[in-house]
Amino acid sequence: MTRAVLRFMRWTSEPDREPDAAPLTHRMRCDLCGARSDRTVVFGEAQDWQLAHAARNPDHLTYTETLTRPWRAWMNGAA
Repeated sequence: MTRAVLRFMRWTSEPDREPDAAPLTHRMRCDLCGARSDRTVVFGEAQDWQLAHAARNPDHLTYTETLTRPWRAWMNGAA
């Protein structure tokens, strides 16, 4: 006969700010042509790409920033 003990657990999640966490990164994408900046941890580098792209392509006026943020989850006691 097999017996099992089950316990309901509540999960919690939050951005991972541990020293070994992956860094938050930024990337810009031109909404008109789809060109993208490199992914970078420095927002200003993505913004510099956006402004240079706009200067080369004066009709490319809208952009989307993509953030990649690491998250972590853990069990946080009984539900």
